Amino acid sequence: MLHDGRQALVVDPGDAQPVLEALQHLSVQLEAILVTHHHPDHTGGVAALRQATGAKVYGPARETMPEPLTRLRGGDQLQSLGLTFKVIDVPGHTAGHIAYYCAAMDDAPLLFCGDTLFSGGCGRLFEGSPAQMLASLDTLAALPDATRVCCTHEYTLSNLKFAAVVDPGNQALARYTATAQARRAQQQPTLPSTMLLERQINPFLRTRQAALIQAAQGFDAAASDETRVFAALRQWKNEFK
Repeated sequence: MLHDGRQALVVDPGDAQPVLEALQHLSVQLEAILVTHHHPDHTGGVAALRQATGAKVYGPARETMPEPLTRLRGGDQLQSLGLTFKVIDVPGHTAGHIAYYCAAMDDAPLLFCGDTLFSGGCGRLFEGSPAQMLASLDTLAALPDATRVCCTHEYTLSNLKFAAVVDPGNQALARYTATAQARRAQQQPTLPSTMLLERQINPFLRTRQAALIQAAQGFDAAASDETRVFAALRQWKNEFK
C-alpha cells in the first residue's frame, strides 16, 4: 500500500480484510487497486475492496480479471496519488502479466513487479515460455540501479539457498544472504530490494555469466544457448529442495 495521508492505492490485494484494517488505522480512502496478474492470491480481495471503497481497479488487458476494471498493456500510464505509473508487459509467470513502474517517488524509482521478479529469484512459468520470461527479466533489469523492487512474496531466503548452490563464488550473494537472514530473524521483511542488488545476486538476472552457464549445463547438458540456460536454471529451481 502507498498513501499520502489522505488517499491510498494497494497492489495485488489477495485478501480484503488487512487492507480495510489498514485504511481504517491510517484514516485514508482507497483510491486505486493495481493488479499485476490474475492469480487468486493477487485478486481475491478486489471485489470486496471495490464494493467497500469505490476504488478504481486497474489490471492486465489480456487476462481474466474481476470486472469492472480499466485494462492496461505495456506503454500505458496511470495516475494515482499524484504519481505516474508506466505499465510494462512482463509475460512469463502468466501470459498477460504486467508490472507498474514509477520513475520517481521520494526521489527513487519504484517497481511493482508481482510474481515476475523476486529477490534472488523469479516466478514459476505457469503460462509463458522461458524466452518470454528471460525477455521480461531483461526489461526489468534495465531499470535504474536505485529502483526499489517491490515483489509480492517474501521468498527471499529460499531463493538465496538455491542461488548459493548455482553461484557459490558470488561474494555479494554471500553478504546479502547474511543480511537477509538477520532481517528475517528479527521478523523484518527483506523487501523492497533494489535493481542494483538483484543484478549482483539474482541467478535469473545473471544467466549469461560464465559461472551460471556452467552450473546450468551441469544440470542439463543441452543448455547450449541463453534461453536453454535460463530454462535449465528455472527447472532446477522447480525441483530444488
